Amino acid sequence: MATKKTTPASRSKKSKTTKTTDDGAPAVDGAAKKPRKPKDPLDQVTIDAISRTAAGVHSAILKQGRPELKMPVRALSNVSYDPKKGFFEIGRDKKVRTLSVSTVKTFAQTLKMMALSQELIRNNDFATKRDAYYQSKNWGDARFDEQPESDTVMDDIEALFSELGVSREQLRYIPDQHGGAVAGELVVVDRDIETGEVIEIDCTRFGSGAYAVPSWVEHLKFKTKARFILCIETQGMFQRLQSHKYWQKAGCILVSMGGVPTRSCRRFVRLLSEQAKIPVYAFTDCDPYGFANIYRTLKVGSGNAAHINQFFCVPQVRYLGLTPQDIIDFDLGKATHPLADVDVKRAFDALKNDPFFQSQKPWKEAIDLLMKMQKRAEQQALSLHGLNFVIDDYLPVKLKNIDKFLP
Repeated sequence: MATKKTTPASRSKKSKTTKTTDDGAPAVDGAAKKPRKPKDPLDQVTIDAISRTAAGVHSAILKQGRPELKMPVRALSNVSYDPKKGFFEIGRDKKVRTLSVSTVKTFAQTLKMMALSQELIRNNDFATKRDAYYQSKNWGDARFDEQPESDTVMDDIEALFSELGVSREQLRYIPDQHGGAVAGELVVVDRDIETGEVIEIDCTRFGSGAYAVPSWVEHLKFKTKARFILCIETQGMFQRLQSHKYWQKAGCILVSMGGVPTRSCRRFVRLLSEQAKIPVYAFTDCDPYGFANIYRTLKVGSGNAAHINQFFCVPQVRYLGLTPQDIIDFDLGKATHPLADVDVKRAFDALKNDPFFQSQKPWKEAIDLLMKMQKRAEQQALSLHGLNFVIDDYLPVKLKNIDKFLP
């Protein structure tokens, strides 16, 4: 019986058309032939999401169609807020990136960015936005000329994969930002990225300093017997509570947000609160910025980043203070400042346009009172009654009336 001979040319052609990764999907450019299987189940979820997306593009090409990628429109007009879910949510509007003569470069850059993500996961590595921009210099005609171009493509990829339950950090693109500081009754269980060795970090043993939240927190685990987490706006107030070991007295964990909390800070608090199953309280200045920017971002996220709020907001957080009513109750009148025009504008915007404040009557009443008073107060205004008044009087009184915290 005659057998069919396979020529070198036919073997070459066959191997070229059937090249796949060990996930069963067509290999994205840059992927290894026999890549290492991720050990972390979360990494495997991300790899699978990338592979399915690449397979869709590959399938469209084989059918002689024009491949396309659909991603959510990132705009305030495409955002909704459901108090039951607890965060700003991206809507159904999509933008479609279709391969055409005019989009070929951007389409190629998108696929190359996906391939880089896959490579980072398999090598157990990570990249900042700046790293990714310089990596593209090896991509020939698909390279980015300026970083804003690569930032936009990375944001698009984040939006694309957010619908598959994958965040940018899971894609191994991490923010180049300080993640905040932590002190108190907490042991952070980290690992050596090179050896995998488990490292336990005791946040009570930093002396006058504090544990710095890393840019990448997905792998962290926690051990704690703390009663609650207190997120603090200013580094000055955090330092006072840390230096006097307020965390020991109250049995809590202190987190310095340093203004509007970064992605890693919010994700850290979210993971910690869910793993430890303890409440989260916020302590900011009494002004529209503290309410509508810092607290609102921590609790429900932002409208412009609605596609990632499901990962980063902390819906269970409640507002401990400082409030307009606190100015009255704690006799802080002499330590207040007049509202500036920007404060008034921000307050009106919150009441008129922000779905979160519109849905919360207690917050509407608090902002109305602030506007009536035409005054704002910083956290440090409590020092009017003594440097440690916040520790000895203010916080104990507030924590006895948790049911009166603003939502």
